[in-house]
Amino acid sequence: MAEGKLVGKVVHYYDKIGVAIIELAGTLKVGDKVKFVKGDDEVEQAIVSLQIEREEVGSAKKGQVVGIKADSVVKEGTKVYLL
Repeated sequence: MAEGKLVGKVVHYYDKIGVAIIELAGTLKVGDKVKFVKGDDEVEQAIVSLQIEREEVGSAKKGQVVGIKADSVVKEGTKVYLL
């Protein structure tokens, strides 16, 4: 099971560009390490790019919707944990 703090969930994934749209339940910033968890699938990655409405930002807080470059395919409903 996922350790770490739940920071959001994936609400959409653009497979052509590899971008996950995440609705935040906590603060997320560039440089953070996160884990995507959906069922038995778990993928860890560092946040290298964070965007709000296509504008590059350094951090985002609870309630905001952000786009991040995902290292692998993540499905809608995937939970995102801060490591």
